[in-house]
Amino acid sequence: MAMDSAHVVPAPGHLTEEEKDFDIESSPSRSKYDAEKYDGKTGMHDLENATTVEEGQTAGEKKFKALSWPKLTICLIVEAIALGSLSVPSAFAAVGMVAGVLLSVGLGLIAIYTSYVVGQVKLRHPGVAHYADAVKLIWGKPGYELTGVMFCLLLILLVGSHTLTGTIAWIRIVDNNALCALIWGIISAILLFVLALPPSFAEFAILGYIDFASIIIAIMVTIIATGVEAHKSPGGLNGVNWTWGPPPDMTLPKAFLSVTNIIFAYSFAVCQFSFMEEMHTPKDYVKSIWALGLTEIFIYTLTGGLIYAFVGADVSSPALLSAGHTVSRIAFGIALPVIFISGSINSTVVGRYIIGRAFPRSPIRYTNTKKGWIVWVALIAIITLIGFVIAEAIPFFNALLGLISSLFISGFTFYFPALFWFQLVKEGKWNSSAKNIVLSIMNVIVLFIGIATLGLGTYASVVDILDAYSSGEVRGSFTCSAKAYES
Repeated sequence: MAMDSAHVVPAPGHLTEEEKDFDIESSPSRSKYDAEKYDGKTGMHDLENATTVEEGQTAGEKKFKALSWPKLTICLIVEAIALGSLSVPSAFAAVGMVAGVLLSVGLGLIAIYTSYVVGQVKLRHPGVAHYADAVKLIWGKPGYELTGVMFCLLLILLVGSHTLTGTIAWIRIVDNNALCALIWGIISAILLFVLALPPSFAEFAILGYIDFASIIIAIMVTIIATGVEAHKSPGGLNGVNWTWGPPPDMTLPKAFLSVTNIIFAYSFAVCQFSFMEEMHTPKDYVKSIWALGLTEIFIYTLTGGLIYAFVGADVSSPALLSAGHTVSRIAFGIALPVIFISGSINSTVVGRYIIGRAFPRSPIRYTNTKKGWIVWVALIAIITLIGFVIAEAIPFFNALLGLISSLFISGFTFYFPALFWFQLVKEGKWNSSAKNIVLSIMNVIVLFIGIATLGLGTYASVVDILDAYSSGEVRGSFTCSAKAYES
């Protein structure tokens, strides 16, 4: 049915106080009315004058609302379960078998709960598209800008981390130290760039199945190889020097630095808002976080416990370095997909955040036009290049990443969700019901865990950087030496 030029429709309904405070310009999640010309005097939207833009954006919106809960689970797995899962055995070695199992299970359950809270914020405030948008609801514009910087910096540094991990993997696989290590860094950066090009998470999820298979097979190969070596060693399994409790010479900084490996392995809430923004049925997110959370708990606890029991206190990080020279080369080869796919999704997430802020009302943000693709490809290239340059330029990059993670992931995973519950999710006073009392106590505990991770994690990371310098373990910037990357 045709519409004459004077036909207008009423604007959407009244906004809540939170929605009034929320700056819609900052979020790529907008209704069709955002493309229309709004008349502030009459409170009406002129549909005819916005027809062309609206059609372009509607097509784009369909592309970015195709994520189902199984695909969300895959995206979360890609983000959360990477080669870092093979660092969990070293955490077990630092705190002992009992504490390792308790931390693995306990922190996993807490991560599921905080992820549930994050999802509840998204359901109550659909305009929230990224983590910074949610923080803006409780801390205003300053919190929004601060969290945006934290979000971008963390994800770009993670891209750099995967560039270095890829470099180490290629060096191990090829086993030719005569080749300049920078060659492998450049190859790794190119792979990360190419894999990050799919702009929607529904498209990216296809790669997730390869990613998950890669890490599972790499873990299995490592467990079997270390188990065989343990049986062949003098005394067999009984001769392995693992302990139920922490070793007597373990210091607090070293122990907590190792524990952060477990904490950061459960940091899947960082990108959850970004993923949920593309879901066609956001309320289904609960299925995803339970599927992911229980899978992580099973993998981390089994991997940490078995490999620590097979290798003992001298287990390397990542643990596949403890599987012997030949087997570790094979394991690194199997792990190549997870190194690059898990690394590239960080570029995609931060790219979606930046393009949403830079082009809040333009079809460019939907990446379904020539101009949109040019902007997207250029943006991913810049993100990857920055990650590569920072990772290669800073001699103590891995220790720096630990410091940044302590500063930022402590918030994204723990204290921000606790604050969200008190300010955005809680219904009634904290003591108005037994349920609220229990949840208030739980969220106070989560808040303290976040603060402890922030404080102790930062302290332990600084000590680690100083120790690396004093022991001469710091490599050179943009070094060609393959030996500089040996653990």
